Formats: sequence, C-alpha cells, structure tokens
Amino acid sequence: MADKGVDGLTIKEITDAADVGFGSFYNHFESKEALHAAIIERQFASHADALDRLVEDVEDPAEVIAISVRHTLLRAEQEPVWGRFLAREGFSAASVSRGLGRRLLRDIGNGIEAGRFSAVDPHMSFLFCGGGVLAAVSAGVLPDEFEGGFESFSPPGRQLPERVAAAVLRVLGVPPDEADTIVCTPLRELA
Repeated sequence: MADKGVDGLTIKEITDAADVGFGSFYNHFESKEALHAAIIERQFASHADALDRLVEDVEDPAEVIAISVRHTLLRAEQEPVWGRFLAREGFSAASVSRGLGRRLLRDIGNGIEAGRFSAVDPHMSFLFCGGGVLAAVSAGVLPDEFEGGFESFSPPGRQLPERVAAAVLRVLGVPPDEADTIVCTPLRELA
C-alpha cells in the first residue's frame, strides 16, 4: 500500500506478502479498504499519540509543533515504508480528520488562541504547514521523484527536519531567529 496505494493493490498481493491464504484475509478484514483504514489508524494515530505523550509537558505551542514536525520527518527517514505511506496518504480524508492531521490542526489552533502564532486562519495554516511537511517527507522517501532524497535537501550542518520545522514556524508567524533557536533544541526520544 505504501508503494501502490489501496486501489493499486489486490487482496491476493496482500495475502501473498503476508504469507497467508487468500480466504483467511476475510477472517480479519471485510475488504482491502478496511485493512487500509486499520493501517492508517494504527500507524498515524499511534505516532500522533506518541508525540502527544512526548510534548505533554511542553507549554510553548511553537515547541510542540517543532518537536512533532522533526520527529515525523525523522521517522520517515528512518522507516522509509512508513514515510512512503505517509507521503501517499497524508492528505486523505481519514488522515486529515484523525491522527496526525487532527493534531496538527489542534496544535495550530492552540498557538493562535494563545497568541503565540500570528496566523489568523488555522485551516489555511494547516494546509500550508501540513503540505510542506508532506512535501518534505516525499522528497526524502520517494528518491525516484526527488533525486538524492533527504541529502539533496540538507546542506551540511543543517538537517531537513530542522529546516522544515523552522519554515513551518515562520509560516505561523514565529520570527525567523526564534524559529531557528527552537528547532535546534535537542530532541527527547520518541517512545
């Protein structure tokens, strides 16, 4: 599904990859779309839950978003199949309304409400910020479309996750120098 999408994949391909009989698929899922929904829920919601746990004691909305963006890009780099799945499904209705999408919109809204972000429209901010993160994930995990992957977008001394997080914060109205400082804060491990 990460490579072909749900429509480009047959149930036989799924059962062959899982090394199970064709009929046993239906013991667990009623359709490949049901499997797809379960994967989105499990992969993206569990990542979002882990991010929420990591930032639960972080008060600054800008830090919350920077940490989340950096960890998401790092995971995509370290787990390319997950990254390809995110790049392919990132703006699907399911992922926008649940998991990472819902949390990004929430975090942007919290920052606007707190007066931390000068952006006035949380939905447009969400589209620009989320789209930028997904484009960066795509650049890193779809090397056929983006020659050189993450490396070509990361000059020495400045990694892509930090550059993207700083750009997201600037879109939200955080001054550039402050955004650069926030994204250089050492990251705690994501559990």
